[in-house]
Amino acid sequence: AGGIELWLLLSTDMHEIDVDMSTEEPILAQVQTQSSFAALDDVQLIANGLLQLGKNLRDFVQKTKDQINDLIQKLNIFDSSFYQLSILASEIKEEEDELKKTTVMLKANNEEIKNLSLEINSKAEDIVRERVQLRNQVERLELKLTGLSQGLLSADQVAEISALKEVIQAQERSIAELLKAMKEQREHLNYQKNKIKSLENKINPNRNLTIIYKNTNSLCNGCIVDFPKHCGEIFGKGEETNGLYAIKPNQSEPFLVYCEFTEVGAFTVIQRRQDGSVNFDRSWQSYEDGFGDFKSDFWLGLKKISSIASQGDSVLHVQMEDWKREKYLMEFECSLEGPASNYTIHFKSGGLTSESQTRIRFSTKDHYDGNNNQNCAHDYTGGWWFSGCGDINLNGKSVQCKPRRKRIQWKHNKGQSHLKSSQISFYHLKATWSHTG
Repeated sequence: AGGIELWLLLSTDMHEIDVDMSTEEPILAQVQTQSSFAALDDVQLIANGLLQLGKNLRDFVQKTKDQINDLIQKLNIFDSSFYQLSILASEIKEEEDELKKTTVMLKANNEEIKNLSLEINSKAEDIVRERVQLRNQVERLELKLTGLSQGLLSADQVAEISALKEVIQAQERSIAELLKAMKEQREHLNYQKNKIKSLENKINPNRNLTIIYKNTNSLCNGCIVDFPKHCGEIFGKGEETNGLYAIKPNQSEPFLVYCEFTEVGAFTVIQRRQDGSVNFDRSWQSYEDGFGDFKSDFWLGLKKISSIASQGDSVLHVQMEDWKREKYLMEFECSLEGPASNYTIHFKSGGLTSESQTRIRFSTKDHYDGNNNQNCAHDYTGGWWFSGCGDINLNGKSVQCKPRRKRIQWKHNKGQSHLKSSQISFYHLKATWSHTG
């Protein structure tokens, strides 16, 4: 019994030991498993981060490569454009050189024609003197005939009279032929002069007309060149090509104007705004003398404008277009005074104002007109016939955005229009087209 009890006791203790041993093994395995899984998560996290970094680097490299390719394409396009511009500039330079050579050649031909014309004039003067001498001889013979009217003429006298008559007739035929040749030479000279003028306009359209005027007088051996007074007279002579022409209105010095010819009639352009390339915020002196480029934006000048307007029958023709591409056309009968009255403009009806004023003085930022309590030209820029600040100013800034009050604008019965372009011209009535000199 004691042995059995001891065996049972040992068995119980071993069982407890087994139980404890079996209980510890899963715990150790679990701890080992948990530590193994934690290491794999860290590796996987690092791997995912490296993969994402690699993908981002690849995307960055591809984007950088695309940007480099785009820059290379743009550089190639720039090189091509620059090369084309260089070629175009060379062609323009060659054309300008050709024009200069042609001008020199025409001037030489012009000198030859001038010398021929002088020679013909000299011969014509000699012939006229001979004609006068022959006529005097004929008159003396007629006196002899009168004294011999009671008797018969001798055969020698009749033969002498017949010979003198034949000589006179031959001289008259020669004079007629020489006058015809002189007329042809004069026409050819005028053609050459116009051709030279056209070429010089292409090279330098703003050349000094006073020098040309004096040179032309010397070519005519002291004669006075009969310039037209305005574009209407040029149109009346059959000219139909728009462009620059020399005029001499109201006994002034000749100057260039831009003429437009349409089915309606002729227009002498005094102001144009089309591309904003010229600054119109200028001084009084600039507005008196004129500024800009006939090919783009320009103001003819108050001195020249008043000389054209002082000839009478002036109709002011105003064309406008706003930024919405709506077009406006206005015409006013007016007259314009000189510098003593600040170039005061008089309207017969309506006018360049939204108010009822028909007599307005011109002003600039440095030359206040006294029309208003406010110096509109200083606040609204440009020179104009201001009747009320902010109403009408076709010489303001050529801008679409603010400030609005400084823009080209026109106030009419439908509201205020901010303008993109404008053109002011003198429209010449058909009655003024006759060329009176």
